[in-house]
Formats: sequence, C-alpha cells, structure tokens
Amino acid sequence: MKTITKDQFLTVLDDAGVTEEQRKKLHASFERRFPEAHQAFLEFLGFPPDKVKAIREQSRS
Repeated sequence: MKTITKDQFLTVLDDAGVTEEQRKKLHASFERRFPEAHQAFLEFLGFPPDKVKAIREQSRS
C-alpha cells in the first residue's frame, strides 16, 4: 500500500486553502469524535510518537 507523507498531506491542505485555525478545529473534532482513529492517522502520516502525543493533547484543550 502506498502512503502519503505528512508533508504531502500538508501541501494538499495548503492547496485547498485550509488555514492553521481550521487545522486546529479539524484535529479537535477528530480527537473528540474518534480519538483512536486520530492517533492512527497521525502515525500513518509518519509523525513521531512525541509529536502525536503533543498534537492530541493540544487537540483536547
């Protein structure tokens, strides 16, 4: 299975005009509704464990 890197995914979000504030809302919604899937998605994109933890913690606040 071919994967997409975090840099490629962020480029797609940038090209779509997704702002930093919108990304924060996306993470917060993902974490609130599907926390396990949020973790799995971040890992899939290749974020290191410490960054996954930080993103998830920020998404809860």
